[in-house]
Amino acid sequence: MIVHTGEKPHSCDQCGKKFTQHGGLRTHMKIHTGEKPHKCDQCEKSFSEPSYLKKHMIVHTGEKPHSCDQCGKTFAQHGSLRTHMKIHTGEKPHKCDQCEKAFSEPSNLKKHMIVHTGEKPHSCDQCGKTFAQHGSLRTHMKIHTGEKPFECDQCGRGFTNAGAFNVHMRIHTGEKPYTCDQCEKSFSTSAQLQTHSRVHTGEKPYSCDQCGKEFTQAGALTVHMRIHTKERPHKCDQCEKSFSTSAQLQTHSRVHTGEKPYSCDVCDKAFSQSATLYAHKRIHTGEKPYSCDQCEKSFSSSQSLKSHMIVHTGDKMYSCDVCGQTFGRADSLKKHQSVHTGEKPFECDQCGMKFRSKNNLSVHRQVHRGERPYKCDQCDKAFRRSEHLSNHYRTHTGEKPYSCDQCGKEFSQSYTYNCHMRIHSGEKPYKCEQCGKDFRILKDLTQHRRIHTGEKPFVCEECGQAFTQSQSLKQHRKVHTVERPLNCEKCGKSFKTNYHLVSHLKSHVKEKTFKCETCEKFFKTLQCLQLHQRIHTGEKPCECEQCGKAFRNLGNLLMHKRSHSDERPHKCDQCDKAFKTTEALATHVRTHTGEKPYSCDQCGKEFITSGALKVHMRIHSGERPYSCDRCEKGFTSSGALQTHLRVHTGEKPFVCGECGQAFSQSGNMKKHLASHGASVTI
Repeated sequence: MIVHTGEKPHSCDQCGKKFTQHGGLRTHMKIHTGEKPHKCDQCEKSFSEPSYLKKHMIVHTGEKPHSCDQCGKTFAQHGSLRTHMKIHTGEKPHKCDQCEKAFSEPSNLKKHMIVHTGEKPHSCDQCGKTFAQHGSLRTHMKIHTGEKPFECDQCGRGFTNAGAFNVHMRIHTGEKPYTCDQCEKSFSTSAQLQTHSRVHTGEKPYSCDQCGKEFTQAGALTVHMRIHTKERPHKCDQCEKSFSTSAQLQTHSRVHTGEKPYSCDVCDKAFSQSATLYAHKRIHTGEKPYSCDQCEKSFSSSQSLKSHMIVHTGDKMYSCDVCGQTFGRADSLKKHQSVHTGEKPFECDQCGMKFRSKNNLSVHRQVHRGERPYKCDQCDKAFRRSEHLSNHYRTHTGEKPYSCDQCGKEFSQSYTYNCHMRIHSGEKPYKCEQCGKDFRILKDLTQHRRIHTGEKPFVCEECGQAFTQSQSLKQHRKVHTVERPLNCEKCGKSFKTNYHLVSHLKSHVKEKTFKCETCEKFFKTLQCLQLHQRIHTGEKPCECEQCGKAFRNLGNLLMHKRSHSDERPHKCDQCDKAFKTTEALATHVRTHTGEKPYSCDQCGKEFITSGALKVHMRIHSGERPYSCDRCEKGFTSSGALQTHLRVHTGEKPFVCGECGQAFSQSGNMKKHLASHGASVTI
């Protein structure tokens, strides 16, 4: 009758728990005394009741006599089968009176109630961590002991508890008993199904108490909290880099192992991350599921869309503390900062070339493989990067989406647009760390650094001459051919390089619009004026690192550097005379052809070089920009000044090999040689 009345007359004098029968109290008291008289003869595990020992023995025999008639799953105990059947019936008779959540078993409800009370009475005596349930503490203790009693007989992996072991076994069996009733997707655990269901409901029950961000999973919140705490508990044992999650560490370890387990079934390209493979496949399918709600432009990844939105918002919250340049993304700022530090941590294992970003290294490796995966469907031209293909398409469409709001000039690429805008703003964000010179674009700084390092990475395969720029090598290669692809549309003359064509075109232009405020001389281009002004300022910014001699422009410095070597790679095909520069060779060739392309517009006199014409024009203008610092006499050319200075110094560098007489000028020397009847050349 006690069953019907609910009476519990037997009470524990230690914890106060009550029981309907004295036998129940007697069994309970063994918890306090620790008495476990019934031992297993196979593993020496002890139990307080013979029934518990009987249930335990099934672990050793593997016997599972109780079978589910719906899915065929077997169980060692009838109670476990009865609990399992509720999965199929959906029966959850035990409801929480605080949140109305329902459970199939009263023990599960009891465990759930601790969520509301927050009670965690079970404490670990080694690390102090507390738990709501004794079973959770017992499982936790195995972390300290290293005990993993449940071992998979297929892959050998060990587990601390039976639940984790059972879930793991479904990897081998492929069993996914939990099915979503909305999309019919299946899962191996009820927890996975519960998490998945939040995709449909939109529920995010886990909220960060610092920034308010919400999450569908407790694990995601735990990982997120490490952003605020800066905690990175997972360390790489090879490079000691730290990560906030074990998954990030696992992905990172593939950098050291080179493992790429995810392979594309279309082009066989391999990847270290499944997400990267998933994004890569969209190249083949053309899928772009992420659309901008402002301009309807589509993207293959959410990150690309996020980066694109900055175009509309103009939001650039990341600022460089060296030059003040702002960026929309933290990784863009990080890449930019390497411009100032010069850091290039990513090295090619085939040629040793270094790069600032991993992506640039990946693209570079395609050079060794000869790979160009992005092909134009209009002209079959192939590219190593998708953005290069996108830019190339505009050569077919003529599209120029980037327009300058100050001068109206249009551009097909955002990079050239940004570089152009610096002309108006005067911004020069790239500074040389050795001489402090500023540049508008990174490419100019990279080329400038080679002046200090002496690096010449571009080598001609014909004659071995090295160059600091790829364009210089390209122009040089034409020396070895007779090709002159550039024609002057006014006179039909042909040239090998664009530089020579542009220089030649100036001979047709009569108008000089750029005026020097110091001497009121006019020039055809702004660059010519700027170079001219250095005559007045005395500025010589280009210095030779071998002898310290300084020059007004880089071209003169480069020509001067050849004076330190005997290299004369440019040979005349008529007299075999060799020269250090293509310009010197071109000027020399005119001595054979008799060509004098530079004509004085006042007296009609013609000259082989533009420099000779320039000096001649000073006869008409009266300009004498070169003054002697001893007698203040003026001269039309630096050479004339140099000759004059010998009057003061008494220097006579030209000596006759016949009689030993010395002269201050080469012309006087030539006249003297005639008196000996010798045809000697100087």
